[in-house]
Amino acid sequence: MPLYEHVFLARQDASTQQVEELTTQMTGIVEGLGGKVTKTENWGVRSLTYRMNKNRKAHFVLMNIDAPAAAVSEIERQERISEDVIRYLTVRVEEHEEGPSAMMRKADRDRERDERGGGFRGDREGGFRGDREGGFRGDRGPRRPREDAVEVAEEE
Repeated sequence: MPLYEHVFLARQDASTQQVEELTTQMTGIVEGLGGKVTKTENWGVRSLTYRMNKNRKAHFVLMNIDAPAAAVSEIERQERISEDVIRYLTVRVEEHEEGPSAMMRKADRDRERDERGGGFRGDREGGFRGDREGGFRGDRGPRRPREDAVEVAEEE
């Protein structure tokens, strides 16, 4: 049977339980038509690049499907009918990726970075550049006037 990766986006205001029920419903359709869902990943609520149907965020769900084309067609038909689904995309693949998807690996990497305390430049030990010895100029010493600079006489 052909292998597919199917991702759908559910409305932000749908609860996590509603999204899980929708995923269960889609899994039931696939299994009813002679296929199976080998992996399901809920990527959580993520920001959208641009607004879709007045939504700025959405629940993202990935499903790895091993089923005939009729099952995928039926899933897509059901998602077009559903008001909770904003968008969906199905891609036929040669083989399913083992382990967590790239999105889940990124989430794990971000979580580790947050636990480590890294992140952005303001988190550096030692504080701001002004905390360095010698002030903002670092170890370059005091500012000297340029030799070719014209001196301005003070007016009295």
